[in-house]
Amino acid sequence: MRTLVLLALAGLGAQLVDGSLGMAYGVTSTTLLLSLGTNPAAASATVHLAEIGTTLMSGASHWRFGNVDWKVVVRIGVPGAVGSFLGATVLSGLSTGVAEPVMSLILLGLGLYVMSRFTFRGLPEGNLGKPLRKRFLSPLGLVAGFLDATGGGGWGPVGTPALLAGGRMEPRKVIGSIDTSEFLVAVAASLGFLLSLGSQGLNWRWVAAFLVGGLIAAPVAAWLVRLLPPRVLGSAVGGIIVVTNVRTLLRSDWIAAPGALSVCVYVLLYALWAAALTYSIQAHRKERARERPLAPLGA
Repeated sequence: MRTLVLLALAGLGAQLVDGSLGMAYGVTSTTLLLSLGTNPAAASATVHLAEIGTTLMSGASHWRFGNVDWKVVVRIGVPGAVGSFLGATVLSGLSTGVAEPVMSLILLGLGLYVMSRFTFRGLPEGNLGKPLRKRFLSPLGLVAGFLDATGGGGWGPVGTPALLAGGRMEPRKVIGSIDTSEFLVAVAASLGFLLSLGSQGLNWRWVAAFLVGGLIAAPVAAWLVRLLPPRVLGSAVGGIIVVTNVRTLLRSDWIAAPGALSVCVYVLLYALWAAALTYSIQAHRKERARERPLAPLGA
């Protein structure tokens, strides 16, 4: 019973972060299951089955708060579903020892770009509102969906920074559209796992625990993302991408950094992230002050 409660709390926290920042549910939940001794395929299957419910609730909540671009959902979600189904069916024979560090390097570059762009320049203006091209969204969805199924998470970390880096959508709509399209990815991945694995290694009580926690957090996260200023939200998302992928690289066989070095790197990263958020908040307040009309004399 204690394990189920912990899993439900983990699902709540993961969905709260995922719904407000567009990533981290799969990565957080899969990591926890692997630490409990679950094999990678069963862990990814458990998370994706739970995500069918959480992403449906999250998508509905984001739609309710006006955070969804349905054209983007279809153009990235359908290829994502194809990629996730393929990824689920080949996971048992796929080695991610080399693919994971390579993906982390790419995401780290995108994260640094997103954090610096929103921290120092705020919400992009030049391309904002211009439609995203299908030839960009379809390959992105296919790759992100495949990585999501094979790695137990990756739809948000791949899709969110790529759309943010394009500068053509508000951060809240990027997050809402990514979260909504993830429903298609979760359904397709779950079908792939069930067809290839059956129910072998699946604990349906664990699925239910993750689902309950995520369902509680989904509407709260959709409400929260609508209130956060885009500049601050972009800095927060970029920081999460940077910290998460630096952590992956430090633990990879490529680097295998000792504990003391890792601690120093984390301290430096968190200090830089805190400074970026502070700068973004102050810049946002200055922008709001300039936009506020002057009060008439004698008022």
